[in-house]
Amino acid sequence: MGRDGDVTVRQLGAAIGDEVGRVIVGKADQTRLITAALLAGGHVLIDDVPGVAKTLLVRAFAASLGLSFRRIQCTADLLPADVTGSTVFNQQLGDFEFRPGPLFANTVLADEVNRATPRTQSAFLEAMQERSVTVDGTTHALPEPFMVLATQNPVEQKGTFPLPEAQLDRFLVRVRMGYPTAVEEVEMLQRFRVGDPLPRVRPVEGADDLVSARERVRDVHVADDVARYIVAVAAATRETATLRLGASPRSSLALLHAAQAWAALDGRTFVTPDDVQRLVVPVLAHRLILSRETSLAQRDPQAVLDEIAAGVPVPAEAAHAAPAD
Repeated sequence: MGRDGDVTVRQLGAAIGDEVGRVIVGKADQTRLITAALLAGGHVLIDDVPGVAKTLLVRAFAASLGLSFRRIQCTADLLPADVTGSTVFNQQLGDFEFRPGPLFANTVLADEVNRATPRTQSAFLEAMQERSVTVDGTTHALPEPFMVLATQNPVEQKGTFPLPEAQLDRFLVRVRMGYPTAVEEVEMLQRFRVGDPLPRVRPVEGADDLVSARERVRDVHVADDVARYIVAVAAATRETATLRLGASPRSSLALLHAAQAWAALDGRTFVTPDDVQRLVVPVLAHRLILSRETSLAQRDPQAVLDEIAAGVPVPAEAAHAAPAD
């Protein structure tokens, strides 16, 4: 899949996982999901309770890439200009100049994003979709690659502002951390007993060629029956009474791109239905809104989506491999 001398996508993903694993214990699946989102050109929402290493995972992931990294601590008094940057008067030059905000980095951590006001949250929309920000009528391109990794706490509601549907739809995947097992927690205690292991993370070989890796991911073959399967899953979410809002066409495209990246991380040049099934919940669940009746029944959104996806016929085993040249 790669050119002679290139680090393959599979090798790159494995190396990122190894480096992040120096710090984070037992979160290989979550790290792989974030890596797939990076390779697919998407953004990540990490949604879980406090104290499960959401922020630390992002910092370790960014360190493994060796790219520019900025952190935005979202609070109620954060202004859009604090995120995008602003135009100021330079007395030495006698003219106005643009001073970039923290969005101008390859990897941006929006910590506790739901603590920012809706006005400030909207400052992320253009950046996440168009890879640019517009200030005082002038559009400024963001660096490439560009990725937003946002964290939020789903439990504490005081002082938070729920993310609107338009913003949630711009996150390629939502990642849930979960609690570690007892064995993993003991290992974590031992690892952090003598200090923070984060400084030991080193940029992986090939991380400087991420743009090329993304191009190779887009070359991963998606057979017609797999593409129809993706569309059928998305359509099923729009036709069920259990949901008030189903998956958008952008969701279908997100699922396709995520599946391409997932296949490439496995070292394959083609997507299988299994790739799609693995990614249905991380890619689609946060984009859906339960119906009133489903919410009152306190049904788990993930279980609802699993039930919907289970009702969609899976393509029969066939040659999903890329056609021969």
